[in-house]
Amino acid sequence: MSDVNAEISAVDHITNDQALLQIKDLHVWYELKRFGFGHAGYVRAVDNVRFVLEQGEAIACVGESGCGKSSLMKTILGLNIPTKGDVIFDNTSLSQTKGEDLRRYRSKIGYIQQDPFGALPPFMNVQSILEEPMIINGIKDKQERRRRIEKILEEVKLTPIEQVLPKFPHMLSGGQQQRVVIARAMIMEPKLLVADEPVSMLDASVRVEILRLLRKLQEEHHLAVLYITHDLSTVRYFSEYIFVMYAGQIVEFARMEDLLDNPKHPYTLALLEASSDPNADNALVQREIPKGEPPSLVNPPKGCRFHPRCPYMMEGICDVLEPPNIEVTPKHLVACWLYDEEKGHAI
Repeated sequence: MSDVNAEISAVDHITNDQALLQIKDLHVWYELKRFGFGHAGYVRAVDNVRFVLEQGEAIACVGESGCGKSSLMKTILGLNIPTKGDVIFDNTSLSQTKGEDLRRYRSKIGYIQQDPFGALPPFMNVQSILEEPMIINGIKDKQERRRRIEKILEEVKLTPIEQVLPKFPHMLSGGQQQRVVIARAMIMEPKLLVADEPVSMLDASVRVEILRLLRKLQEEHHLAVLYITHDLSTVRYFSEYIFVMYAGQIVEFARMEDLLDNPKHPYTLALLEASSDPNADNALVQREIPKGEPPSLVNPPKGCRFHPRCPYMMEGICDVLEPPNIEVTPKHLVACWLYDEEKGHAI
């Protein structure tokens, strides 16, 4: 895999070697093999991503399906091996972590899945579901396991506890199932929560309630949270910062208010235009969406990967040169030639 080591420019976010989570020039490429012919290329799911996450901070990762969000998440969880670059969590390098050390690494990260019913084993009751991670991680004291279970069920508002513990997943509502998933993610007292579309499978009436619960847990436990979503209408409830991914790369990074009120990248503008804010006027409005489809990550286009769909594309620049990171305002970074003083014109 010689070409993965080539120098590739990308969005250069603020770095901090003391941060809880450091994503350093991360590449996650999946090898393709053609039956009988061997190597057939790579899917560049994550391509030179860099950011940091401080203790107690919440960052949202936003993008459409296929942009690389899930591959990034699985790598942080220790399920993927970085092709290049590294994930450093709590001073532990993922690329150098194996065996028992990898289990301890994972025990410090709570994972909240998208589909609560699919995430919970149907043959286990709530007590068994919450006890299992503690047993796997060597907590043998039954009283300590019971104490943790009672504490977290109180925090996620699943009471009366004695009535909840013997229930199986099919006996719970969707919102209750997601609260069990959150309780399981918190049971090992993690430092980081990775929330993968945690409200997308829930009724609209329950979504804000679950997001507020996650925010409360984050503040009370001083957790770092990576909130992954395709829906920009939910991030305002939860995040201090947002980064937007497209075709495996970060194209914009800013404080939550700055990005929602003053988006810069044409792709971010398109995402916001298509967002489903609860406004009755939306029923009468035809939303514009970018033409075309996301590019193939096996053979991504040269230059800016959004240029085949971008209404502001400048020939000879956007389709040739990969855009650098440009700080348009303090802590607002965008990878777009439109904001280059020599080549572009701001939109």
